[in-house]
Amino acid sequence: MSNLGKMFGRVVHREKKTDTKPTEPISTQAKSTIADKIYLKAFPLRKLSDVDLVKQEVNSGNIMILKISPLASKSVEDVKRAVNELYEFTQTTGGDIARLGEERVVITPSSVRIWREKQNLPTGEMPTAA
Repeated sequence: MSNLGKMFGRVVHREKKTDTKPTEPISTQAKSTIADKIYLKAFPLRKLSDVDLVKQEVNSGNIMILKISPLASKSVEDVKRAVNELYEFTQTTGGDIARLGEERVVITPSSVRIWREKQNLPTGEMPTAA
C-alpha cells in the first residue's frame, strides 16, 4: 500500500499507526501534487474575452463549469467561437471538454478525464406518458 493509501486507510478505516519508515521517498512532484488544491469552479461566460480567464484557470489545474447562456443571449456566433477555441485548447493541452445539458460546458485539465456513458437507445417506438 502506498504512503498516501496508508494515510487514507488510517483516516477512513481507523487503522493503527505503525512506526515503519516509508520504503521509497516521496518525489518533489508528488509533494507538490499533495499540497496543491484543485477547485471546481462555476463561471458564467458573458463575453468572448472570458475564454482567456477560463484557459488560465484550467492551466492552473482547476475544473471549470461554464454557463454559456449569458453569451448565447448576446451572440450565438460568439458562443460557437468560444466553444471552438476551448475545444482546440483542450486538445493541445491534453484536457477534456464536454457539454452538460443545453447551457453548460465542463472543461478539465489534463489530469482529469470526463466519463462518458454510452447509452443503448431502443430502436422501436418509445412509450409516452400521455
